Amino acid sequence: MLSAHDPLPRAPRRVVIAGTTGAGKSTLARRLAALWSMPYTELDSLYHGPNWTPRPEFLDDVRCIASGERWVSEWGYFSSGGGQILGARADLAIWLDLPRSVARTQLFRRTVRRGLTRELLWNGNVEPPLWTVFRDRDHILRWEMRTHDTWKQRMPRVAAEYGLTVVRLSSRRDIAGWLAGPASVVVA
Repeated sequence: MLSAHDPLPRAPRRVVIAGTTGAGKSTLARRLAALWSMPYTELDSLYHGPNWTPRPEFLDDVRCIASGERWVSEWGYFSSGGGQILGARADLAIWLDLPRSVARTQLFRRTVRRGLTRELLWNGNVEPPLWTVFRDRDHILRWEMRTHDTWKQRMPRVAAEYGLTVVRLSSRRDIAGWLAGPASVVVA
């Protein structure tokens, strides 16, 4: 496992960004896509259909992305099969292993902002009212509370299973330093 200061062994071509909900996977994926001139597809946009229902085409869409020669995406949806498809084709995983307090704060701010502005998300969806956190077991804030440590258990297993180089970033400072350092010298 590489740290924020270690150089990458080779220029990555297919990159997955792992981490808990709210850790900043999509933000980092967009930044890397721009930095490395790679196509980026947000997995949430493929998974969530109207009224937050799973899209039946999700796995076909993920297979299409994974079949490409160069791409970056979040690494998730293992229970739906998407994570396995991406993992089998990826050559680099970046693990955002941020402290719970940091990820939860980022997620809370994003959820409140999206809710207040009624930001249009994927396929016409908007964040539900914040008060639904008290009644909806799968509300994004409750989901993060239940699943925050999932990657601590999952990453060693899936990195070995897929033979991936893993960069572990455990703070905002690590992310900034890695982007300015090892990531910045990758030739697209």
